Amino acid sequence: MKLALLGGGGFRVPLVVRTLLADTSEARVRELRLHDVDADRLRAMAGILEVLTSEHPDPPRVVLSDSLEEAVRGADVVFSAIRVGGTEGRAADERIARSVGIIGQETTGFGGISYALRGLPVARDIARTVADLAPDAWLINFTNPAGIITEASREHLGDRVIGICDSPIGLARRALSVLERRGDLPAGTARDVGTGASPVRLDYAGLNHLGWLQGVVVDGRDVLPRLLADPEAIESFEEGRLFGAEWIRTLGCIPNEYLHYYYFAREVREADAASDVTRGVYLARQQSEFYSRAAGADGAEVQQLWERTRRDREATYMASSREAAGGIEREEEDLESGGYDRVALAIMHAVAGQEPAQLILNVRNGSTLPQLPADAVVEVPCRVDAHGPEPLEVSGLPGHALGLVQTVKEVERTVIRASTTGSRDLAVEALALHPLVDGFGVARRALDAALDTFPQLAYLR
Repeated sequence: MKLALLGGGGFRVPLVVRTLLADTSEARVRELRLHDVDADRLRAMAGILEVLTSEHPDPPRVVLSDSLEEAVRGADVVFSAIRVGGTEGRAADERIARSVGIIGQETTGFGGISYALRGLPVARDIARTVADLAPDAWLINFTNPAGIITEASREHLGDRVIGICDSPIGLARRALSVLERRGDLPAGTARDVGTGASPVRLDYAGLNHLGWLQGVVVDGRDVLPRLLADPEAIESFEEGRLFGAEWIRTLGCIPNEYLHYYYFAREVREADAASDVTRGVYLARQQSEFYSRAAGADGAEVQQLWERTRRDREATYMASSREAAGGIEREEEDLESGGYDRVALAIMHAVAGQEPAQLILNVRNGSTLPQLPADAVVEVPCRVDAHGPEPLEVSGLPGHALGLVQTVKEVERTVIRASTTGSRDLAVEALALHPLVDGFGVARRALDAALDTFPQLAYLR
């Protein structure tokens, strides 16, 4: 299999390669093409991968490309993990959000909309290029905001684009792990979630970074009520500590971690305001230091440097939300990796006709959630095989979630229309409608600041 990885100089590329090296199947990747617009980062990453693959008996051939067309041509799978504007762009979004008194998280609210408006023109170009030069390829999209980017890419690729996020599967595995520790489930149940052999059926519905786990069915029985009945068990894993047992039991389901920005918006804003630097600023400094030091380091040293930097990055994930929730720490197992690399590999195996998988993915809605448009992209459990993903039946959206999801989906589609038409007015409308942006005046000031900051937004008139 030939895999093109767009954003090939990105910091988390070794996670993908590490997962590829562990794959011994017939469908494993034999050629890995790395493409990035930052040539220096691409060269630095090539050095890291050389060390990572040096002792492997049969590593994939790594090919570097500064041309999108060259990277994509004839690929079997294209994995897109780009960040238009870089980590510095995220930091700028957070500064703008602070200046107008709103949350600056990179995939929700103002930060997510600004990020999408920068990324959508590039994402469309990628989708067109894949359609022209690799028409039989599958595009696996990890570029955020994953729901918006995936929906816009469907214009050129239809069902051959699949959006992924590791957050829902991570939530399910953490919840199942608690039930394993209690003795309610056999050991290994959590580990196998997301594979074709798993007996677990997840009842999860929503949008990317806006979903709820409503049921976990194992061998025909929903085991989630056992967890929800035990406040101590709820608060023994990350989402439980983040939201608190009282709120989770009130909802009757477990929210995706990103819903903390909605349910505890005031507390997150206060935590953001109290921090010396935003996480984007912190990561921009960290990444700059890493790539600078990596350029002059030897093989073993650069691998150790990467691992230390990666663990620190994971430890500071959603730092403001965890601070707002009382300063909770991440569990050791959550520092190992985000898991998106394993989700991507499971999809590649499934579409190659190997082992089918059950994963929570961003796909066309159809009739899965009847309250949303059929052509909208939603995040739901799917069975994936050689024909691609097929959404599975879910309970639907809980009543308390319906209005929020419909509003955010309308925002997402307005962002796409703004990008397609180059309309500044539609961009302001999308911001003003978002629940985390409090009003038209704030929306207009935030967008004006973004237009002054990002040359990528010059197309908005």
